[in-house]
Amino acid sequence: MAAKVSFIKSAVLPKDYPQHDKFEVAFMGRSNAGKSSLINNMSNSKIAKVSQTPGKTRLLNFFNFNDSYVLVDMPGYGYASRSGDEVEQWQPMIEEFLSERPCLAGLVLVMDIRRKWTKEELVLVQFVHTHGRPVAIALTKADKISKPEIQKAVAKHKKDSKINAVFVISNTRKSGHEELEDYIYKEWIQTQEVAYKENYGADDPVEDET
Repeated sequence: MAAKVSFIKSAVLPKDYPQHDKFEVAFMGRSNAGKSSLINNMSNSKIAKVSQTPGKTRLLNFFNFNDSYVLVDMPGYGYASRSGDEVEQWQPMIEEFLSERPCLAGLVLVMDIRRKWTKEELVLVQFVHTHGRPVAIALTKADKISKPEIQKAVAKHKKDSKINAVFVISNTRKSGHEELEDYIYKEWIQTQEVAYKENYGADDPVEDET
């Protein structure tokens, strides 16, 4: 059954973030990693813009995903043509969201399976882990390499990242995203909901409207 996904809003500043009673899952990756295509396959619709020019996402885009959680499409990183002023504008936005958003359940790091783990990924994961957020890795473009190469790439990324939640994705073949969806819901959303209820006696992380 296809997921029911709807756009909520785009935002830059915390005061403009949507208020809701759900946990959030952020998706982030290099500008040409296939993040938008992955989100579109998960939603079975073209909710995320797929551009021929990498780095088009400038805002935090919030989507209601199946009334289960809010999916947050974040700006890509590592695209060389960004100006210094632009980086100065969106880097604080990303860091503030990842560190201070109280309802953020986890981060999905989207990577081209053919790329190596770099210092940029290491710094990002360490930053997210420092603030108590779990990370999963979605390795896209798996249709570009052979099965033995896929196995080697998965093993290498697990070793380099110290993360076991690694998912092989082919946006072209529309494969792998269902396993990622199941993991997000069972390991992050349900777990967070149970923990929140035990700690606060409520079902969902209701945003403070003050």
